[in-house]
Amino acid sequence: MMGAVGELERNTIVENVKMGMKQRAKTGKHNGKLPLGYQAIPEPGDSSKRSKQVVVMEEEALIVRKIYELYAGGRGLKSIANELNHSSYKTKTGNTFSTSAVKEILNNPFYNGKIRYNRYENWSNMRRRGKSTEPIIADGRHEAIIHDALWEKVQFLLQKKSFTPSRFFDGGFLLSGLIRCPKCGSAMVANRTQNKTKTGEIVNRLYYSCGAFRNKGSSVCSANSIRKQEAEEEVMNRLTLVLSKKSILRAVVDKINHRLTTRTLPLQSELSHIRSQLEHAVNTKQRYLDLFEQGNVDKSLFTGRIQEIQAKIIKLHTEKTRLELELAEDNTSPVSFEQVHELIRGFNQILTAATFEQRKTLLHLFIKQITVNKSKKIDTIELSFDENLNSFFSSHPVAATADSFQCKQERNRERIEIAI
Repeated sequence: MMGAVGELERNTIVENVKMGMKQRAKTGKHNGKLPLGYQAIPEPGDSSKRSKQVVVMEEEALIVRKIYELYAGGRGLKSIANELNHSSYKTKTGNTFSTSAVKEILNNPFYNGKIRYNRYENWSNMRRRGKSTEPIIADGRHEAIIHDALWEKVQFLLQKKSFTPSRFFDGGFLLSGLIRCPKCGSAMVANRTQNKTKTGEIVNRLYYSCGAFRNKGSSVCSANSIRKQEAEEEVMNRLTLVLSKKSILRAVVDKINHRLTTRTLPLQSELSHIRSQLEHAVNTKQRYLDLFEQGNVDKSLFTGRIQEIQAKIIKLHTEKTRLELELAEDNTSPVSFEQVHELIRGFNQILTAATFEQRKTLLHLFIKQITVNKSKKIDTIELSFDENLNSFFSSHPVAATADSFQCKQERNRERIEIAI
C-alpha cells in the first residue's frame, strides 16, 4: 500500500511539473538548457538570484548567424560543418560541428525569438520517434538572433530539400558501423559514388568511409575509404578459414590464453601478497585484543596500536577489492578451445542460409569491431560471444540449423572475446 501511494504521488508530481513547464512555454519562458548563442543571467534587482533572464552571447551568436547565412547562400550541411570546424568553432558542449548539429540549429525557432516545447512525447520510451504533431510554439521573452526574413528563407530551403533521394544501389552494407577508421577510430559508414567512363557508361562504386569525415568534414578526419567488396570478402574469407580449420582456431585460442596469463600474472602475484599481509594484520589485531582482555597491555598504548592496525586492515581490504575487480573485469579465466569451437561451429552454415538482414544482425552480434591498417586493408577482426546471441537465434527460423550453438549459449553466460 505504501508503494502504491508513493507511485501515485510520484505520478502526480510528474504531471504537475509537466503542466508547469507547458505553462512557462506558453508565456514565453524557456525550459531546460539554452542553445548556442544564449546564456541565462539573474534578473536585475532579484536578490534571491532565482529569476533568470535570457541574453544573447555575441561571440556565440556570430556562429549562429554564419550558419544561417551560409545555408541561405546555398551551402549544404556538411559544407557548413566543415567550414565551422576548420575555423575551430565549437558547439555549446565544446564538440566539433556535425551535419546533425548544424541542422538542429537551422530548425530551432528559438533563434527567431520563439519558444518551442513538447516537440516529442513519451521520450523515455519512444525517443525521437515520438514526435508531437502539435508542439507548443509561442513568442519568447528573449532577443532573436535571426530576423524574420532570413528565418523564413532558411525554412523554405529546408522544406524544399527535405525529400528522400532515390537510391541508385539496392544492395546492402554488411559491415557498416563495425569497421573502424584507421586514423580517428570512428565507425565507417556506407558511401556510394557514381563515375562515368570514357564510353559514357555510369559505374556505381561502393565504399566504407569514415563516419566522422562524412558528418564533420576534412578538419576532423579524411575519408580513408575502403572498397565494400574487398572488405566484405576479406572478412568472410577470414571467418570461414578460422571456422573451418581447427588448427587455426586452436592457435588463436592458445595465443589469447598466453596473453591473458602474461597480463594477469603480476596482478595475481600482487593479490596473493595483499591477502598474506591482510591475514597477518588480522592475526596481530586479535593478539592485541587477547592481551587487552588478560590485562597485560597498557590501555593508552593499546588504543593507539589498535587504530593503526585497523587503518592498515581497511587499506589492505580496499587494495584487495580493487585487484579482485580488475582481475574479474579482465576475464582472466582461460578460454577453452572446446567451448569456443562449440560456440561457432554452425556459424558458416548460418551465414549461408540466412537473409541479408539476418546475416547483418548476426555479424553485429558476433563482431565487436574490425580494424583497418594504414594500407587500408583489414587488420584484425575482434569477435565477442555472449548471451545476446541466444535472443537472436530464438527469434529467427535460421536457428534450426544451430541447435547445439543455442544450447551451449544457454549454459554459458560469460563473454568470450577473440581476435583473428
